Amino acid sequence: MNSEVQGVGDTGPTAGSGSQGVGEPKGGRGAQLKHTGLRPGWTTGACATAATTAAYTALLTGDFPDPVSITLPKGQTPSFALAAEELTDTYAMAGIVKDAGDDPDVTHGALVRATVRRLPAGAGVVFRAGPGVGTVTRPGLPLPVGEPAVNPVPRQMMRDHVARVAGLHGAAGDVEITVSVDHGEEIARSTWNPRLGILGGLSILGTTGIVVPYSCSAWIDSIRRGVDVARAAGRTHVAGCTGSTSEKTVVAEYGLPEEALLDMGDFAGAVLKYVRRHPVDRLTICGGFAKLSKLAAGHLDLHSGRSQVDKGFLAELARRGGAGESLAAEIAEANTGLAALQLCMAAGVPLGGLVATAARDEALAVLRGAPVAVDVICIDRAGTVVGRSTVA
Repeated sequence: MNSEVQGVGDTGPTAGSGSQGVGEPKGGRGAQLKHTGLRPGWTTGACATAATTAAYTALLTGDFPDPVSITLPKGQTPSFALAAEELTDTYAMAGIVKDAGDDPDVTHGALVRATVRRLPAGAGVVFRAGPGVGTVTRPGLPLPVGEPAVNPVPRQMMRDHVARVAGLHGAAGDVEITVSVDHGEEIARSTWNPRLGILGGLSILGTTGIVVPYSCSAWIDSIRRGVDVARAAGRTHVAGCTGSTSEKTVVAEYGLPEEALLDMGDFAGAVLKYVRRHPVDRLTICGGFAKLSKLAAGHLDLHSGRSQVDKGFLAELARRGGAGESLAAEIAEANTGLAALQLCMAAGVPLGGLVATAARDEALAVLRGAPVAVDVICIDRAGTVVGRSTVA
């Protein structure tokens, strides 16, 4: 299993262990994750950023910072020990061993390397795929065909840290970053990358920099605790979110407080079954379009290892929304759910709304008449709403 889910990502914030202390969240997503009692880890994107920071610092100063500290998107400042380093007149390379914490991640223990070379003024930051990092060969992913499989958030993290190091040492920050993972091509065979058309290795992933540990029993227990806390706080509207991006979306949409947020992850069924027995007035389900298309098709466990996006189902939904047979055939053969959505958006077919409505109806079926109103919001990777249902 790989909680970074090669090829996709909506990663949550850190989980911790131990009892709740002063100033710690009493409810909501933070407390829910802490309740799992599992040690968090670091994404490949965080490791690549740390390696880049160390290598670029060495290229400019002649010395590798060890340990090297970085700032993650949510403000955490972890430090990483260097496992490899090399410095020449033309490049610097640093390597970080990925620690996935208590998560059974296939990339745990992998050596993530970044090699940094100077580029001419004005060139900016250029990314290359080294050994063990894949290249995008099919459309439907958040990167263009031909690009190294270094996802958008890790790219931005690396750009930000290059700019920070450059500012400290009076440099321009024009560099080439080659990211590689030792044995990455072999590890990638245990991921969805080959099927998604990411060839040659792994993807460099992560939206928060932190790997949330994955344990079915601990996660489902934390969902139940989250519902209990929300009800005890008098919250009548709660939201089940598949990750940090969807959490931000529902906060922006509805202004929900922390204790009303449930980190659903892949366990849509766990939320619905517990809310059926312990009702709230309203439940909003928010997540990525592809994940929620699985719920729309009747899957209650949205993990990629146990359910897949059914493009035939999406094609049938698109037909109901006015798609012709030619477009439906393209959807059925699309590389990813995102690619199917993009085809429909270009043709003016509201596939996002159709998926949201079908997912809401599946949720209502699981609730079996419990007095809970439900609405569903589908988002893309950037958090833009691409489909929503009415409340029913």
